[in-house]
Amino acid sequence: MKDIIFAMALRNVKINYFRSILAAVGITIGVVAIASMGMLGTNMTGAVTDQLSSMADKLTVTAYTGKSGGGGGPQVSTSNDNLTKSQYKNIQKIAGKYGYVYGLDSIRDKVKKNKDTWNTQVYGLDLTAMKTILNNLTEGGYPTSDNSVLIGPNFALDNGFKVGSQFSVGSRGVKVAGIIESRGMSMDMNTDNAVVITQNLFSSLYGGKDEYSQVNIVLNDINDASTVSDEIDSLMNRRETQVRVQDSSRMVSSISSSVTTMTSFATIIASISLLVAAVSIFNIMMMSVTERIREIGVLRSIGTQKIEILRMFMYEATLIGILGAVSGMILSIVIGFVFIQVMIGNTKYFFTYDSLIHLPYAMFVGLIICIISGIYPAWRGANKDPIEALRAD
Repeated sequence: MKDIIFAMALRNVKINYFRSILAAVGITIGVVAIASMGMLGTNMTGAVTDQLSSMADKLTVTAYTGKSGGGGGPQVSTSNDNLTKSQYKNIQKIAGKYGYVYGLDSIRDKVKKNKDTWNTQVYGLDLTAMKTILNNLTEGGYPTSDNSVLIGPNFALDNGFKVGSQFSVGSRGVKVAGIIESRGMSMDMNTDNAVVITQNLFSSLYGGKDEYSQVNIVLNDINDASTVSDEIDSLMNRRETQVRVQDSSRMVSSISSSVTTMTSFATIIASISLLVAAVSIFNIMMMSVTERIREIGVLRSIGTQKIEILRMFMYEATLIGILGAVSGMILSIVIGFVFIQVMIGNTKYFFTYDSLIHLPYAMFVGLIICIISGIYPAWRGANKDPIEALRAD
C-alpha cells in the first residue's frame, strides 16, 4: 500500500507539473540565498584573515605616557614619549627568544624636491633591521651611508622617484638607494608611502639618540603572542606602568569575528525568502486538497486509512522540497562561485569543508520548511469526512 500511496503522490506532482515547479522555485531561491551568503561569509573571513595574517605575528611596544587616576583624580604623565635604551634591552631580553626584536623611530616631516614639498612619514631603522624586516626590494639596494634611504612604492610612484633620485628629508639632502616592495597594511610600520632612513640620520635630524618611538617584535609563532605580552607587562609594569603592548593578533581576531557576524546577519535576512516559499507551498497544498476532495472520498470509502491520506500529501510536499533543494544546491555552487570570484577576487576557500557545509545545511532548512508547510493541508485532507467528500462537486 505504501508504494501505491507514493505513486499517487508522484502522479499528482507530475499532473500539476507547472504548479509544483513554481512551488519548488521558491525553495530553490531560499536555498541559493542561504547557501550563497554562508559560503560568501566563509570565503570573506578566510580572505580577510589571509590579508591580515602578515600583521598577526607582530607585537608593538610603546612608552606609556600617562594614566587617569581613579575618582576623577589628576592625570599623571611623563615628558618623554620614547622608549629608552634600557627599556629596549629589557624588551629584547624577554622577547628575543620568541622572535626578532628591533627598535623603530618615526615622525611626520616635510620632504622636499626642488620647489615641491610633502608631509611624509619618516622611519628611522638600523641597517640590520632594514635587511631583516624590509627584505624585499623591487629596485636598488640598501643604504651604504646615512645619506642614502629607502622609499615605499607608492611614494616613488606618486612623486616620480627612482633609484638615484635626490630630495631632502628635513634639512638633509638624501639619495634613493632602493625601493621597498609593497607591504600593504601592517602593524609595525606602513612603508608604502614612507621614507626609511638610518637611525643615525634620524637622531641627527630629530634627536633622541638611543631612544625609540616603538619596539616591534616579529614572533616566530603567533600562538606566543599572549605569553610575550604578559611577560613584558609582568616585568616592566610591575611597579609602575612604563610600556603598552599592542597585540595585533587580537585585532585580527576581532576583525574576522566582525566579518563573520555581518555575514551571519545577512544569511538570516536571506532566510526570509524561505518564508515566502513556505506560504506558496501552503497555498498550493491547500489547493491540491480542495481539488481532490472527491478523490479523497473514494480512497476513504475503499478503506484507505487517514494516516495513508496524510502520508500521500506529505509525500507531495517532500517531493517538491527535494526538487527545490537539489536545484538550489546546484545553482548555489554555480552562482556562489561566480559571486565570490567577483566580490572577493579569488575562490581559494570555496571548495573547503567550512564553505561547502552550507550547501547541505541550506538544503535541509529548505526541505524542512517545505514539509512543515504541508502538514496542515495534509492533516485537513486526511480528516475529510468520506461521505461529505463524495458529495462534493
